[in-house]
Amino acid sequence: MRRPGIPEPRMSRTRVLCTVGTRPEAIKMAPVIQALGAEPWADVRVLATAQHRDLLDGVLRLFDIQPDIDLDIMRSDQPLAALTARLLASVDGALASEEPDIVLAQGDTSTVFATALACFYRHIPFGHVEAGLRTGNFESPFPEEMNRVAVAKLARWHFAPTDAARQNLCREGVPDGDITVTGNTVIDALLQVVSRKVPLGVPLDPDRRLVLVTAHRRENFGERFGSVCRAIRAIADRNEDVQVLYPVHPNPNVRRVAHDVLANHPRIVLCEPLDYGPFATAMQRAYIILTDSGGVQEEAPALGRPVLVLRHETERPEALAAGVARLVGTDFDSITREAQRLLDDDQAYAAMARGASPYGDGRAARRIVSVLAAADVAAARIRTSLLGDARP
Repeated sequence: MRRPGIPEPRMSRTRVLCTVGTRPEAIKMAPVIQALGAEPWADVRVLATAQHRDLLDGVLRLFDIQPDIDLDIMRSDQPLAALTARLLASVDGALASEEPDIVLAQGDTSTVFATALACFYRHIPFGHVEAGLRTGNFESPFPEEMNRVAVAKLARWHFAPTDAARQNLCREGVPDGDITVTGNTVIDALLQVVSRKVPLGVPLDPDRRLVLVTAHRRENFGERFGSVCRAIRAIADRNEDVQVLYPVHPNPNVRRVAHDVLANHPRIVLCEPLDYGPFATAMQRAYIILTDSGGVQEEAPALGRPVLVLRHETERPEALAAGVARLVGTDFDSITREAQRLLDDDQAYAAMARGASPYGDGRAARRIVSVLAAADVAAARIRTSLLGDARP
């Protein structure tokens, strides 16, 4: 029995540091940050590397997330080696001052790789959200495929969006007990944002079918991206009832070519990148979507929108297997042929526009939080220090 006058001991809270660097990371981490914030056992802090400055900030505002640490790492057209070196040093400094018990990050960017490596150096358990995606080709996507393979060797918890992702990790020697299939947190975020009915903010012709485009992948820079842009213009030229909306990524390798090829067309609208709320509205409004984005491959099927993937490999084969997405690469003829088929053939369109989502039910964040709530953090820290000996 507690003696009078002696306060009850306070439960120590687990310090959880959530790292975000790019817009997709912020979208997919937002539900996790929100779910952790509602837990009495968790002391949640948010580290923004700002690998993508402007694109990141809009998402954080949308989900009412205020970073506790902002590294402001973005520089125009920065080389990967310089970016990675600066990220590693800066994240390591943040870990030294924050002293977290657990660190979480999502995906496969340089921010995620640097965060996982810095955690490994400091023996801090790292949880990888959206673990196990693979193309099997280190050149596509570049450098993301290498990043996520390396992160899998460094992570303590692997939150896989699908069973196929779990199987990828098991084949690489990750213990099955370290993997939890959660669904993808992007569906959590999408359902939350769609319910808000955010205005698009871009004037469009309601009588024309909308083709929504996102294209920015590094491995497509140069002739491949030029081919993509020429195909987009040809689709608009050949279909009077079509309007194209392309929110152009700020990278100069994208912006310069997109404006050279697509500007001044009466039915092609080039605009600045849309915040996530308006972009979700644009996906709902679209007839078909052309994209090289990973997240859009997950989001659009949940909205019943056919996706033509402007890549030669994808780490999201579930949408292909479900028939709601199709790889078309960057070849002019392939892009225009498959887009025209969907525009002309009602049966082909209906087969892809079924609203089938293989990526989850909107409860992925809760599953992640449940795993962390039950975790023995002290044991996880010791185990992290032994990763070099424990993993093949």
